[in-house]
This record gives sequence, structure tokens and C-alpha cells, in this order.
Amino acid sequence: MVLDTPLEESGLLRLDKKNREGYEKLGLVTVGDALTHFPRRHEDRTRFDRFPEGGMEQAVCLHVLVSDCRSFFGRGQGRRCFEVTVEPVGGDLLGNRLILRWFNMPYLAKILAVGHRLVIYGQPKESKGRVVIDHPDFEIVEDDEATAEPHMGRIVPIYPLASGVGQKPLRSLIHRLLCLVPDEAITEWLPAGAGGSLTRAAAIRALHYPASMEALEPARRRLALEEFTSLQLELLRRRAEFRQNRIEPQAGPGALLEQFLAKLPFEPTGAQRRAIEEIRGDLSQPVPMVRLLQGDVGAGKTLIAAAAILLVVEKGADAALMAPTQILAEQHFRTFSGWFGPLGVNVRLLTGSRDEGGEMPLFQNQKSGNLTIGTHALFHGRADFENGLALAVIDEQHKFGVGQREALVSRGEGASMLAMTATPIPRTLTLSFYGDLDVSILDELPAGRGKLITGIRLTTQTNQAATFVTEQLSAGRQAYVVYPLIEESDKLATGAATAAYAEWAEKLADFRVGLVHGRMGSDEKDAVMREFRNGKIDVLVATTVIEVGVDVPNANVMLIYHAERFGLAQLHQLRGRIGRGEHKSYCVLLVDPKQEDARARLRILEETRDGFRIADEDLRLRGPGEVLGTMQSGLPDLAFADLLGDTRLVEEARMIAQGMLG
Repeated sequence: MVLDTPLEESGLLRLDKKNREGYEKLGLVTVGDALTHFPRRHEDRTRFDRFPEGGMEQAVCLHVLVSDCRSFFGRGQGRRCFEVTVEPVGGDLLGNRLILRWFNMPYLAKILAVGHRLVIYGQPKESKGRVVIDHPDFEIVEDDEATAEPHMGRIVPIYPLASGVGQKPLRSLIHRLLCLVPDEAITEWLPAGAGGSLTRAAAIRALHYPASMEALEPARRRLALEEFTSLQLELLRRRAEFRQNRIEPQAGPGALLEQFLAKLPFEPTGAQRRAIEEIRGDLSQPVPMVRLLQGDVGAGKTLIAAAAILLVVEKGADAALMAPTQILAEQHFRTFSGWFGPLGVNVRLLTGSRDEGGEMPLFQNQKSGNLTIGTHALFHGRADFENGLALAVIDEQHKFGVGQREALVSRGEGASMLAMTATPIPRTLTLSFYGDLDVSILDELPAGRGKLITGIRLTTQTNQAATFVTEQLSAGRQAYVVYPLIEESDKLATGAATAAYAEWAEKLADFRVGLVHGRMGSDEKDAVMREFRNGKIDVLVATTVIEVGVDVPNANVMLIYHAERFGLAQLHQLRGRIGRGEHKSYCVLLVDPKQEDARARLRILEETRDGFRIADEDLRLRGPGEVLGTMQSGLPDLAFADLLGDTRLVEEARMIAQGMLG
């Protein structure tokens, strides 16, 4: 039996149309596919859990006998219930009984019957004086010992399924294949000695049928090392491909940069100076720079971008800065026009609806290159880099896909890339998904920032919140009120910004209230933001359109309604809009009273402003898919990786990959 043998030719499987579709949906076509279809969990059927006498906080695995079955209609239209009474196999002197319930699954009445022995898995709870498990996983256990061998008396795998594929037939198939396929057929591709003494074949077998629950972790780590190594090989290939062009060093002498730094009204942090020198070193090499700049909210990434741009334009080449939204692009345009105008560097704005030069007169300085700031419009034909694009700076880079970043960089011949993010990325994710980039980290906040206090309150405390906002506005400050939705909807009939705008305008009748959200036209959004920035609007009711880049130092209060609907990293980003000035600032996270669990999840935001610690917690709670977003696409999938705990494994994989590539 070899791994590329089709399952239907193995002699172990007969499929009808429905079975075949189910196996194809699971991707199970060959013997190798089946052996790498790993369990989603395991049940220890060498010993079963104690029969529950009441509700429990965790799920239990039980061996039970069916003593009664009945079907009936419950409350609510179409709420049909099938109920099974079970007792422990072997009898129960205490007379304990457990109720298993399934709603709107009448076909189970044809499957389960009195006298059946079952293995069940689910969480017991108390309901009207009875102990019940709703919709438990179950298997009917046959008396036939040969049939039961893969299913009982051992640690048993529970596999992901599809319609037409049953748990027991799939388990029997994989168990039989594991007996028939020799270790030699399961090819090693890691170098000898990599991953310790556990072979690939042994790891695969252990992940299906471990000798103990403790044996699962070494097997997972062995296959995770393979995944990480495959990932690192692809990242190193990308890195080599990007840097294969030999170019003239792109950094000028640094006179413009020194002029710029000398005129700043503040002293850059040590982390900022370190990042500037790392970038200067990159741009002085005969290969393009590929660098990721990570900095917590308010750590001063824009200053680093300015330094990189000045080094390039001083050499006579052009630079581009791409932002994810028009609001942020326009804010950058104002900032860089003010910084670069006195230095004689041209700044241009290019977005979907605007194409203009600086608000200050353009300086026709032929000795330096130009800076074009924009959105996605930058990688279309309208962007004309007359001196040749030498540097692409991508702000909030996680908002862009790999293809979009590459499209901008490809506008230049051997252009360098500086990708920036204010969403701190946990170390393992950085190593795993950004191995093709050099990384600079800004881990200091500039001096002169006011204290920021975060508190969790209930959405029912709006009147108290309004009183607090009024006090701050009366002291001359400004405030944000953030909602997750734009309009009322049937499904989520709360937290709509448009409805709340009218309420806040009434509550704060003595102050000016504005509204901004993603569906407004660009000119309309820009007008509202300009009025808020200039102090003509006191309170801005907004959606997450203000999440990145908006900088109004006088705003020191933010109320975030239904904070339970946001991820931790996004909430950290939102509150980064305040605490940017000298005044003491307040972020109030308002949660639904019914969402008690949310308070525990959000508590870390009360405890710390450390974005990297928050990012780790966000990863632990939400998983890498949510945290990564569109960070890196086209990379191998990770099934075994623990992206919080596998840092050393990633580092080992990096070394293995470098050795394999020579």
C-alpha cells in the first residue's frame, strides 16, 4: 500500500454517490489523504468519566445503556424533541439517570433504540430537576469485538466529518490503513536529526492512536516543525526573489534628514533613532530594503516613515506612502506637507477622488525626488513617478493583501518597501509570517503624553457617561463616541451610529455633535473630520472609520459602545486616538449587561497599554485567522502550530530551512 493509492482502489472502501461526495468534500481521495486527516480531539475510552449527578462545567465521556426513548413536540413552533434516557453500562446502584435531548432531529428515532450501548460526549446541565445533555456526540457500540477494536478500550480519535461520512466507518478505515501502510512509505523530508528522535511515521500514528494523552504533544510538535519549516522555505524563497536585483544604494547623504530632525520640537525616542539607523543601513545596501516597522499606538511610526522618505528623495528618486483610507491619506498629506515644505520636497495627494499638490506652493526643486501619498489609487496608472519609484511605504499594512503591496512595489525598478503597522504582532506570528522581512520595533512612547485610564461600564449607564463627557467638554476637551454599526438592523438593533447621533445631540444640546461613518462620501467625511480637528465639533459620533491614524490631541474621552463585539487589538487601536496630548484621557468600554463574560475578556485593557501583551491575549482568545487577517496570503496552512507557544519551534524551523537552502 503506497500513499498515492486511490482509496477506492485500496480494497477497503466501497462508495455510493453520497459517500463519495462526502469523502471528496473532506479531501480524502488517496491513502495519504486519509492518513493526514487528523482527529479534532480524542476520547480516553480506557476509562470513562464518573456518571454525572448534576450540572458540570466541562464535557464528559460516558459509556451508557439506553433504557427509554420518546419523541414529542416542545414549546415553540416546530420544536420537535427526541429524548433518550440512559444509565451506566453495568447498572447503577444509585439509580442515576441521564437525559439526552436532540431538537428538530426526528430521524434519530430510527437510529437509537432501547438496549443500545452508546459512548456519548457532552456537557451535563440541570433542567427542571433532571440532568440533561443537549445534542451530545454519540456512537453506538457493537458487541462484536473486531468491530469495536478501533472504537473502545483505548484512546480513540474523533475525526472531522462531512455529510455521507460516518465517524465509525472513517475511524475503521484509517485504523486499517495504519496497519497496512509500512513506515517506509511515509517519507521523511526534514534533514536527519531534525525534530529529535520521533519520525514522521511515528508522529502520524501517535496523532491518530496515541499510547497516552501525553504522547499527543510530542507528535504535534514534530508535525508543527514540518509546517513551520515549509513556511520558512517559502518565506526565504520570497526574500531571495525580492532581493535578487542588484541596485544602486538608495540612501542620500542624510543632509535633509538632519535638517528635518533638527527642526523637530521634540527629541526622538531611542527606539525611533534605532529604527532610523536600521533603515539607513538597509537603503545603503545594493539590494532593495524589505522591512516591517512595528510600533504600538502612538509610538511615532510616521516620523520613521518621514526619515526613510527623506533619505530616498535626497538621492533624487520618488517615494510613495499608501494608506488604507482616504481620511488617513489626507491626514498624512497635511502632516508631510508641513514637514517637507520647508525642505523643498514636493508632496502630492492621490486618492480615488482627489489628485492634487500640496496645500503649500510646490517647490520645483530638481535636486530631490517627490513624495506621493494616497490610497489604492497609487498602484494604478494615475500614479506617475517621474523620477522612478525607489521606496514604497505602506501604512497599516495588515489592511492590504500581499498582492496589493507587491503591486505598489512593482511600480518601481528594484523599489524598497517599508511596511508599517500599529497593530502589534505576537513574536511567533512575526517569525512565522514575516520571515521574508527584517523587523524594527518601536517599544517606547514619546514623552509628553498624558495618562490614559480605561474602565469597563454597562451600556445601561449611558446617563452617567453623558454627565462625565459633559464635564470634560466644559473643561475645553473633545470626545469620541464609537459604535460598531452604522444603521439599525433587524438582527442587531442596537449600537447604530446614526440612531445614536440624534440621541447624543439631544443629551449634549449645549455642545456641537458630529457624525462620521464609512458610508459617507469622502468629501463629507473629510469636512466633518476637519471640523473636529479644528475644534468646531466637540463630540464625534463614529464607527471604526476612525480606528487608524486620526490625530486630534485635544480629544481626551472615548466611549466605545458594545465593546464586546470588538477584538482586543481593535479596541486598543481605537483608544489610541486619545491620550495623544498632554491631558489626562479616559476610554470607557460599555458592554451589554447580558455579556458578563465580555468583562473578563476586556479586563486586560484596564490593566495595560502594552500593545504586544494585548496582541498575545487577542491571539489566545481569537486565534491566528482573526488576528492575521490579510497579513500574508499564499503561504502554507498551519494545522498543528501553537502560535503562542511555539516560538522556539519557529526559530528551529528557520535554521533548518536556511540549512536546506544552503
